Amino acid sequence: MLIATGATIAVVLPVYFLNPTYTADTYRRDIDVGTVARQAAGDAGYLPAAPELQDWYSNYARWVTGRSDGVDYWEVGFLTPDSGFIQLTQTDDANPTWVAQRIGDAQISGTRTIDDLEWELLDAPDGDTVLRTDVDGSTVILNGEAELSEFDSLGAATVEDIRQNEIEEAERLSSSNPAG
Repeated sequence: MLIATGATIAVVLPVYFLNPTYTADTYRRDIDVGTVARQAAGDAGYLPAAPELQDWYSNYARWVTGRSDGVDYWEVGFLTPDSGFIQLTQTDDANPTWVAQRIGDAQISGTRTIDDLEWELLDAPDGDTVLRTDVDGSTVILNGEAELSEFDSLGAATVEDIRQNEIEEAERLSSSNPAG
């Protein structure tokens, strides 16, 4: 019995000590949101928002398609400098049912103005904050657990990016289709 126990320990200990330790940084992935957005643009029909904020990290960015509700959308998860989390969701094909599904049981608690654009402010039963607005044909939903000032920062950067993408697309179309 001692030989069997010794053999088991001899096999398990090297495996245990050769595995890397896990820290908070192990799970922090910094996704290049701009690159993923450019890759998704072909399927989306527009360039999805890829806001850049200093000291923020993205742990996922994806184009979600093929769902039974028929609404395809862009989704990005951001980790804030204060260890909060905010999910950005954008679509150009929203309908009331899709919006209701995305915001869940969150109830409207007021409005919030971010850079002269009014957002619906909602509070979810699980403590999440939800902001929703429409900008240049896109519906944008921000939800998560973070300070409202961080929602303001992401909201402003997202709107700026959407508007800049619209300007660049219009310029691209006008240069590829010269008048006359």
